[in-house]
Amino acid sequence: MSFSAEKIEMKDALEAIEYYFQKGWTDGLPVVPPTGEKIQAMLESVNMSPDTVVGSIPERDRAFTAEIIAINAVMAGCLPGYFPVVMAAVQAITDPKFGAHGPTASTHGAAIMIIVNGPIAKQIGMNDGENAFGPGNRANATIGRAVRLLLMNAGGSPEFDRSTLGHPGKYSFCFAEKETEWTPLHVQRGFDKNDSTVTVFACEGPNQFQNHGALKAENILRTLVDRMSALGSFHMASDTEMAVTICPEHYKDLKEQGWTKESVQQYLFQHAKRSVADMKNGGLIEEQIQDGDDQKFKKVVSSPEQILLTVAGGEAGRFSACMPGWFSSKLSRAITKSIAVATGFT
Repeated sequence: MSFSAEKIEMKDALEAIEYYFQKGWTDGLPVVPPTGEKIQAMLESVNMSPDTVVGSIPERDRAFTAEIIAINAVMAGCLPGYFPVVMAAVQAITDPKFGAHGPTASTHGAAIMIIVNGPIAKQIGMNDGENAFGPGNRANATIGRAVRLLLMNAGGSPEFDRSTLGHPGKYSFCFAEKETEWTPLHVQRGFDKNDSTVTVFACEGPNQFQNHGALKAENILRTLVDRMSALGSFHMASDTEMAVTICPEHYKDLKEQGWTKESVQQYLFQHAKRSVADMKNGGLIEEQIQDGDDQKFKKVVSSPEQILLTVAGGEAGRFSACMPGWFSSKLSRAITKSIAVATGFT
């Protein structure tokens, strides 16, 4: 298998790691030197030739070949078994409806959340439990990191990324949805339960909320509604999607009281809102409050389907979270791709 990338000879791995730091080819952390053997193993896992064009960011005149993606996956620390997930994620972020240029260039500093569903999550040992959003699991950490390194090294991020603050999820924000009695995210989005899929979504970091006292499902959801409807979110000024992850303890209370994923989405859609009076009091609208403003409302999302609802996290602890999306669903929306269709993986 022949490669087009320039070959660099180094005396050892440590020298190569330092060289990559000097060239600005890392995310600030050490990388795995991408040898030809490791790159080939990645490509063989998806039976793809190095020069295959997988996707592009047209606004930047940047295209991603299978070889370039494999190089960055090796650098991120991925195993070959993870590579089908990485490839599907790249296809998803280069879908025109995701609009990668906007959220990856914006001062908002959105990260790319990657949600994995289906059999592949267990096959490669992904974490859907304790610390699902955090460190400690190789598959979660390196799949998300591979996409970030690709954007940095081949997607123009050093030139275009203007994040005011950014957030730690820009290193990696990848997890698997926990299997429950609720409808899985990928099934809600039109796939079969036995399909392995990747969903990508440009969003803020987790806005965690706790409700340890409530046992009634509706009271748990009321706490979540308050967290979702923060005035400073893009949702109060635009129309975008929002991701919500329910922890197992909250999930069990909801399920036992007859709530389905769909009924939770409907409740959140109906109740996550703020009045025009609140928006004026909070400084989002710089106008005097008028009679009737307390009866006019702006909903957080414009439909229940705009809430990407998942279950994940440790069995202990009553902490769930919402992740507001980037700017506008007209410019960037969540995309789900079949791993089998994207890569031929079965």
